[in-house]
Amino acid sequence: MINEDNHHFFHIRLVPEEKGFHLKLSELYHYKDLVVLLTKKSFAVTYQQTVLGPLWIIFQPILSSLIYLFVFGHIAEIGTAGIPHILFYFVSSALWEIFSFSLLSNAGTFVNNSNLFSKVYFPRLAVPVSNMFVSLLKFCIQMIIIAGLMVYFLAGGMISPHWKWYPVLPLLFLQISMSGMSVGILLSSLTTKYRDLSHLVNVGVSFWMYASPVVYPLSEIPEGPMKCLMKINPVSEPLELIRLIMFGKGEFDLFYYFGSLIITIFMFLISTVVFNRVERTFSDTV
Repeated sequence: MINEDNHHFFHIRLVPEEKGFHLKLSELYHYKDLVVLLTKKSFAVTYQQTVLGPLWIIFQPILSSLIYLFVFGHIAEIGTAGIPHILFYFVSSALWEIFSFSLLSNAGTFVNNSNLFSKVYFPRLAVPVSNMFVSLLKFCIQMIIIAGLMVYFLAGGMISPHWKWYPVLPLLFLQISMSGMSVGILLSSLTTKYRDLSHLVNVGVSFWMYASPVVYPLSEIPEGPMKCLMKINPVSEPLELIRLIMFGKGEFDLFYYFGSLIITIFMFLISTVVFNRVERTFSDTV
């Protein structure tokens, strides 16, 4: 028997959407269990029907690091700001994967989940947020290799981490992931009407990587307008700050970092509002 005093807890009242600036984050919080389930599902599906399965989480940055080491370290002879090459490239590759996975996995949110969205109601933002958490979960697993490399180079006195700043690192990882998710859901909102944008996503992410200090440090870029543009990139300063904290070496500018943080927050707010608005009408265009 249902207690009538508590009967109202089992109902959700749906009202017409109000105009204005609405993020619907409180609604997303009420569905936090669903976000956890979607995170587990997304993580499992990513590596289904693959030979190595979740081992790709480790092998992918290793392979990328070896390629970067050969091309940029030996052929191009680009410096790594005094950080051991393999450590620099592995960490950079893993950090970029946080951003790129959050972006690419969310760039087709409406198109890829149109059947699910049309059958049952839940906060659509739960899907992008779960993909963002998957990117962070993957990085946590990769940290096992990073920790092993750091122990080796610490023993050789080749890096000098700023241990007191280590508690800041999770916030920086989250900032990078949020940047990728924000761009991803904005693209997802636009591709409901302009499908050809989806063909440019992979090219755009590749270009963004080379415009970010992933395979090279900012210290290798000569002073000038180009370097200023690269510092405005919301990924650049967080990457440099992470390297500075983890290895004790890196070129970091506090002014540009706060600029990147403001850009990240602004992108998140705008993309979330656009995403929530497109959510109401996407079924007519997808």
